[in-house]
Amino acid sequence: MLADILITILLIASTFYMTIVLLRFLLQLARADFYNPISQFVVKATNPPLRPLRKVIPGWGGIDGASLILAVLIQAITFFFILVLLNGGIPGFNPVTLLVWAVLNVLDLIVKIYFWSVIAVVVVSWIAPHSGHPAIQLVAQITEPVMRPVRNIMPAMGGLDLSPIIVFLILNVISVVIDHMKLAAGLGSIGLGM
Repeated sequence: MLADILITILLIASTFYMTIVLLRFLLQLARADFYNPISQFVVKATNPPLRPLRKVIPGWGGIDGASLILAVLIQAITFFFILVLLNGGIPGFNPVTLLVWAVLNVLDLIVKIYFWSVIAVVVVSWIAPHSGHPAIQLVAQITEPVMRPVRNIMPAMGGLDLSPIIVFLILNVISVVIDHMKLAAGLGSIGLGM
């Protein structure tokens, strides 16, 4: 019972911080407003571990590789501790498998962030279409890199933007592929519903 409680706490804490790290990655990818108060929080919360990583892993082409590596490291360490808790000690495991699990989970979390962000943008466009709230502006900026290519192919029809439906479809297909890759990598074998 204690192991289950510790695993739950570990999963919640690591997923929360990984989400913040991945938000930093997505904000930089989208070239979102750096002076937004939420962006400032994300930067301050992620700077301590990212500063030393950036000295080793520089960004390239607007992509913040250090943030992605940090998210993968956090997930790999989380999986390691979960395996330790499940096995009652340091388990015999393949580090490559642990790394593959971590990468797949980080990709899955990125897809989930985009999925819920697109839902938020759609709902806000119905409820408060011209809101100036910093969170709403930031979510709209995050979703723009995935929405723009679809909007370019399929423009609004009579004022109705159908691009979120196509984006949902694409994100769901990607999610199914990642789920199958997780099963193939044996991620379900440790008994976690991730």
